[in-house]
Amino acid sequence: MTTSDSPVRSRFAPSPTGFLHLGGARTALFAWVYARHAKGKFILRIEDTDLERSTQEAVDAILHAMDWLGLDYDEGPFYQTKRFDRYQEVLQQMLKDGTAYYCYSTPEEVDAMREAAKAKGQKPRYDGTWRPEPGKTLPPIPEGRQPVVRFKNPQQGEVQWHDLFKGTITIKNEELDDLIIARPDGSPTYNFCVVVDDWDMGITQVIRGDDHVNNTPRQINIFKALNAPVPEYGHMPMILGPDGQKLSKRHGAVNVMDYHEQGYLAEAMINYLARLGWSHGDDEIFSRQQFVEWFDTKHLSKAAAQWDPKKLNWINAHYIRQLSDEQLQQAVAPRIAKRGGVTEHVNLPAVLNLFKDRAETLEQLADNAMLFCKPEYEVDSALYEQFITQESKTVLTHFLQKLEALDDWQAPAINAAIKETLQDLSIKMPALGIPVRVAVTGQKQTPSVDAVLALMGRDTVLERLQKASQA
Repeated sequence: MTTSDSPVRSRFAPSPTGFLHLGGARTALFAWVYARHAKGKFILRIEDTDLERSTQEAVDAILHAMDWLGLDYDEGPFYQTKRFDRYQEVLQQMLKDGTAYYCYSTPEEVDAMREAAKAKGQKPRYDGTWRPEPGKTLPPIPEGRQPVVRFKNPQQGEVQWHDLFKGTITIKNEELDDLIIARPDGSPTYNFCVVVDDWDMGITQVIRGDDHVNNTPRQINIFKALNAPVPEYGHMPMILGPDGQKLSKRHGAVNVMDYHEQGYLAEAMINYLARLGWSHGDDEIFSRQQFVEWFDTKHLSKAAAQWDPKKLNWINAHYIRQLSDEQLQQAVAPRIAKRGGVTEHVNLPAVLNLFKDRAETLEQLADNAMLFCKPEYEVDSALYEQFITQESKTVLTHFLQKLEALDDWQAPAINAAIKETLQDLSIKMPALGIPVRVAVTGQKQTPSVDAVLALMGRDTVLERLQKASQA
């Protein structure tokens, strides 16, 4: 899976200017699985050179999301702001070697160069005024003006790489101008820092979003200028929303941790994100371990992926059903508590098992479990008036007598009492089921009545039915 004999070293390098979004999480996942499949190393690097926008809060959010997803890293996190001395060392060496040079053109002068090129029908670019060439006389250095440092990009030939996702990509060097690699205050720029970092950290595979494709030929040329090994690149196609447009906030949660809040499991997110860029035959459901074992580069997707909330819900529902009683309780109990629910006197595993086959998220499970966990009994008066009628009170009284006679308060015995009541009164199930549900739970719809009554407990059920029959 690598073009060299060196061990695989992939990396994820987010900028801490906000939360970890879905696209970033998918990129991290594929860089992680590449390393894990090859038994290599996965490195985390925080690209925090944008001092105005980078925050510790964003760093913490990224680390928290990585931890939730289980994307463990072998080295790091490394911070670019801690490496400025190294960047300056490489810059000075490039200036000495003639692969970089000082440029004193102002931003306004460069804008004028670009406008002049556009007027001639050429690509807008810096015109190389300060680029040193044999026999060329450079302009006099303007007094008091701080220069930028530009990379001396080759002017002939081309840059070519085999992209893991997109296949062979070729860019002519004449399409690239001399990139600024250090600002007037000496601070290094993104494309330069990335190259030095990847070189120093021995990165062999760079997997990132396809918004970086335009950066890659520039970075490859800098690698070559440094006589450094060039990594293998893979640019993941973007994720589109359900409407076919670029995924954004209007499509719902794009912060990975929003999905945690909404009750999605990390394993479901890993499974779903994996399928948004790779396939293994017709398999839709596979474990993290299977993803690592099966992963290959032959089945990476070249096309943009489309976010499908329904499929994510289907996958999440599958993983919820796989949880043990203990895992389910640990996952849902805090969500019930957040709703003001009380679980001390509730058989919570049994309650959750009652609902888990129909739940798509942990939040749905918590909502449903509140049927049994509300600290106080609540009923909609309008619902009560609609279904607790004189006719239904007669039905409830008959059923109450059946229940009072039970020695065994289990669902099968309660079900037998239901059937006897229906038979005795010659009525259909709705005539009994709906009034019982409203009287006991305050809701018109619940799972099967026998299971609900069994979990509610004998004393609670009898008390509420008696109250309703006498209302």
